[in-house]
Amino acid sequence: MTTTEKPAGVLAVLRRTPTPVRYLLGGVLVNQLGAFVQTFMVLYLVFRGFSAGQAGLVLAAYSIGSVLGGLAGGELVHRIGPRATITAAMSGSAVILALVPFFGRPELIVALMAAMLLAGLATQSYRPAAAVLLSELMPDSDRVMGFSMMRIALNLGAALSPLIAAGLILLDWNLLLWFDASTALLYAVLAVRLLPDRRVEREAAEPAGSGTRAAYGTLLRDGRFWFFLASVLIGSIIYVQYTVALPLKITAEGHSAGLYSVVLVTASAVLILCELKITSYVTRWPGHVAATAGTVLMGLGVAGFGLSGGSAVALVVCTVVFVFGIMINGPTMFAYPSTFPAAVKARYISAHQATFGLGMALGPLFGVAAWVALGNGVWWLCGALGLVAALCALLGMTARRATP
Repeated sequence: MTTTEKPAGVLAVLRRTPTPVRYLLGGVLVNQLGAFVQTFMVLYLVFRGFSAGQAGLVLAAYSIGSVLGGLAGGELVHRIGPRATITAAMSGSAVILALVPFFGRPELIVALMAAMLLAGLATQSYRPAAAVLLSELMPDSDRVMGFSMMRIALNLGAALSPLIAAGLILLDWNLLLWFDASTALLYAVLAVRLLPDRRVEREAAEPAGSGTRAAYGTLLRDGRFWFFLASVLIGSIIYVQYTVALPLKITAEGHSAGLYSVVLVTASAVLILCELKITSYVTRWPGHVAATAGTVLMGLGVAGFGLSGGSAVALVVCTVVFVFGIMINGPTMFAYPSTFPAAVKARYISAHQATFGLGMALGPLFGVAAWVALGNGVWWLCGALGLVAALCALLGMTARRATP
């Protein structure tokens, strides 16, 4: 594509999106509408008589399961295929989540932690399969746009799910888990009936039984990809701070909780309304440029929180800058692992998903500790880490030069 050629329009890409991809994204949206565990689990457990510390342990078990699920999902894709992986993951998630209310008593906390670890593993193991299937079904020229559409589905579901949860809580807190289980089961049914049964290429030219070791060996030896994973880990830890350290800052400066709601609504609205259009232009850039520039902008946005001086308007403006950074780097970085050869693609994707999940799990711990130790200085630290993450993205995603 020449530098004077206009980027493909959003509507043009949407029109040529294959029908199975639309089903895949529809299933992602349906599942996300009931994704209440990480958002409401602590409140649910406190309502059921658990202490805040016990609720934190249960949520930590779910987070550990989520990281393991990212790894397990990639392996299942190679063994049984993406459609079967999504079906198994969502079916397992539905069964476990439906049973969680029966363990909702403080004296059964060990059983509950085990159930939540399995729930996290099952729930998140579908993501590598969905990413592999998306990369296989979308034309190469539209791959980044495809991942942007998946992010829109996730964000739209995340924006609507609290409204659904508010209505369910008025009726019965247990309905949160049962509705979550129902959406997972519905996604499993949609996957069986509507998604194609694609088989993923396994590592070739290896002795029987050694293909898995060879595939992971390739990943472990890929130093550039480790830089990419470092960028993902740091970036996801920074990302979490807008839901952890930012509300702490807002309340410490005497603002009402309503300002935090405004910030969240602003972020969701900008993402849903603007990401596809931004991505239609970003796809013209080399991947390492989009990843580096977006990560720098994300870091500037969070650093700006430290300069807001208690101004509500400044907080909202910094949020918009932060979100624009995410829109620039997010689709490209989520699509990047799917560019690797088919024989190892699922494992690269699962490594990315697990690393992102690890960052999301560590982020709250980092944010609270940094806020206690540094106060408003946490934003300067996050800004500096953003520059480190941008450098790692540059080193990890810059194409290797061919040797003469």
